[in-house]
Amino acid sequence: MALGRRVRPLVALDWGTSSLRGARLAGDGSVAEERAFPLGILTVPPGGFPAVFAAHFGDWMDAPGALCLIVGMAGSQQGWLEAPYCRCPAGFDELAQWLAWVEPGRIAIVPGLSFEADGVPDVMRGEETQVFGALRLLGAPDALIVLPGTHSKWVQVRSGRIESFATLMTGEFYALLRRHSILARTLPAEDAEPHDEPNVDLNDNAFDAGVALALRGASLLHTAFSVRSLALFKRLQPAQATSYLSGLVIGEELRSRALASGSVVVVVGDTRLTGRYARALAQCGAVTHCLGAQATWRGLHEIAARIAA
Repeated sequence: MALGRRVRPLVALDWGTSSLRGARLAGDGSVAEERAFPLGILTVPPGGFPAVFAAHFGDWMDAPGALCLIVGMAGSQQGWLEAPYCRCPAGFDELAQWLAWVEPGRIAIVPGLSFEADGVPDVMRGEETQVFGALRLLGAPDALIVLPGTHSKWVQVRSGRIESFATLMTGEFYALLRRHSILARTLPAEDAEPHDEPNVDLNDNAFDAGVALALRGASLLHTAFSVRSLALFKRLQPAQATSYLSGLVIGEELRSRALASGSVVVVVGDTRLTGRYARALAQCGAVTHCLGAQATWRGLHEIAARIAA
């Protein structure tokens, strides 16, 4: 579909567990205005979603013919309305077909995706829209895409459809090791963590060293203890330790993917975090392309084009 095709005025929302982001898109997909609030689904009381939505985006919905599409955990069991999971392989058409309508023709939640390997199901909510938006921005029908975060997603796309994906709990393992393991006694106390709080600067050398050890190691169960042992022998300074640990867990994620040198990987997410993944992927010999929030808005615009009245 041509990017120049015009659709209804679109209110695009990414409503996750801890935050709420929105963009008002013009008919050609350009972003006219953005808003962000610390109002994740866990902060909304039972039955409170319509009021929160109206208070923060009701004025945008006053535009004639306005359509709102929502991605993320707003479609979970704890969200506004539970949206289904589409089975992979899936593309734009499946997402548009299985929208969960909060208000028919006006407000809908985009379905998530499911994929099963070795008898074990995997799921995503929100990342599927980022993936499809990234494809449109890159003008590519095929891609290997990683969406880093608390639960990183590795997604294989062919012919414009998501064929498979895998979830890796990288950010969550970082937090568990950082706060609840013996390593916490070695690491300095901080209000924000480098891996899951991208506004915190990392020590590049320590990060690189952590990635390198993880890539040549056998398991994070072994390499993680190096945070403590290097500190004991004064080879790792307290100020470097969190960066080093972040490199270890990201490096472990990349080691598990067994990437061939020269692989092309699209990294989608926050600028600081995607930059860290690009730095780590360079040690694997991978070529990277990084995209940010625009991938979500482009994906929602493309879905809206398929249901335009």
